[in-house]
Amino acid sequence: MDSILIIDDEPQIRKLLSRIMELEGYEVWQAADCQSTLKQLKLHRPQVALCDVFLPDGNGVELVSTIKRLYPEIEVILLTAHGNIPDGVQAIKNGAFDYITKGDDNNKIIPLISRAMEQAKKNIGENVSKDVSVIGTFDMILGKSACLQEAVKLAQKVAATDVTVLLTGETGTGKEVFAQAIHYNSRRRERAFMAVNCSAFSKDLLESELFGHKAGAFTGAVKDKKGLFEVADNGTIFLDEIGEMAYDLQAKLLRVLETGEYIKIGDTKPTKVDLRIISATNRDLKKEVVEGHFREDLYYRLSVFQIHLPPLRERREDIELLARSFVRLFSQKLNKEIGSITPGYLNVLQTNEWKGNIRELRNVIERSMIVCDGQLTVEDLPFELQNIHVADAGSLNYPEFELAAVEKRHIARVLQYTRGNKTEASRLLKIGLTTLYRKIEEYGLS
Repeated sequence: MDSILIIDDEPQIRKLLSRIMELEGYEVWQAADCQSTLKQLKLHRPQVALCDVFLPDGNGVELVSTIKRLYPEIEVILLTAHGNIPDGVQAIKNGAFDYITKGDDNNKIIPLISRAMEQAKKNIGENVSKDVSVIGTFDMILGKSACLQEAVKLAQKVAATDVTVLLTGETGTGKEVFAQAIHYNSRRRERAFMAVNCSAFSKDLLESELFGHKAGAFTGAVKDKKGLFEVADNGTIFLDEIGEMAYDLQAKLLRVLETGEYIKIGDTKPTKVDLRIISATNRDLKKEVVEGHFREDLYYRLSVFQIHLPPLRERREDIELLARSFVRLFSQKLNKEIGSITPGYLNVLQTNEWKGNIRELRNVIERSMIVCDGQLTVEDLPFELQNIHVADAGSLNYPEFELAAVEKRHIARVLQYTRGNKTEASRLLKIGLTTLYRKIEEYGLS
């Protein structure tokens, strides 16, 4: 189950926020100070932390930096008082996902938590080898295949320069991990690394997030807001899914690349920045240029140095290494020891097409470990992969009722793990919520 740690020294605020989060289906833990926060993080490893600025034994802004150093996969949202923008900006520089003002922005907490949760899952999914000893090194990137090692060599060469980099490849191939490794091995390593998914925002919201705005620039803009370009000044900004950026917004990005300046929404004077831009896409940008969806001049500025990341099906020899890394990761997260991985289970992993690549592999391992009993077997795989195994093995076809029994047992185990939370169960099972309700009724599951 997705979990959140609420850090605040006021019991009533912790109780209120906990109730809100629990109603949304999250598992919630609480801490009243920095010391208890570190204990809770070590014990429960939540995906998201909601942290107050003022704590009895320390400062929340500094605590953000500590959390990100010890547990880089966890996303931290800072709770500021009275719209304290400097605290929020410093927290972002320290690695916070975002900041929110107490009281005024209660209606924004849930969607913000949701976005942070998705980013935290992405952190776990793609940065499978991250631990404190390898943060910021190319050792974060697991794999011995020739095609992956070629991509790593290119990244190592370009890291020492200040050149703009374009990372291409299918979804889930680890583009953000490469971007982080390039940043932390560059001269900008001591400055901020900011990542933004261009497909996650509307055109107007993305413009505000990137470039910021002045108070009164539009309805709801009650105060000045720094954009991510300004926050990342002298550092690196990673623009994921750059192919999704609106065409007219591309012109503003091109100006940053050419002149190092831009104009905030509602402002009249330019803001100057010095930063490195690394972008990524799973689209064919050359084709997008021909079809008029992407600016040709921007494409050439972004792709000064291009690195293609291979899909898992082109480096199958790395799948077992990745899988075992995920098992170690989830053994700690789920507090569950795995004695062994059966050959049949590994065979399915190595023969599957993995259209979602590393992210999909991570999801399959997580679900398998939830339902397994001490070792990972074919029975612990998602139902659709068990069918593939039966077909590929050329063994006797199971009668339909036996296949249904396997599916029923698998769904029941996942529901037990999520304590009946059907939204979380549908995510883990990778089926729609309506389909899950139909299966529950069909199999008589409570």
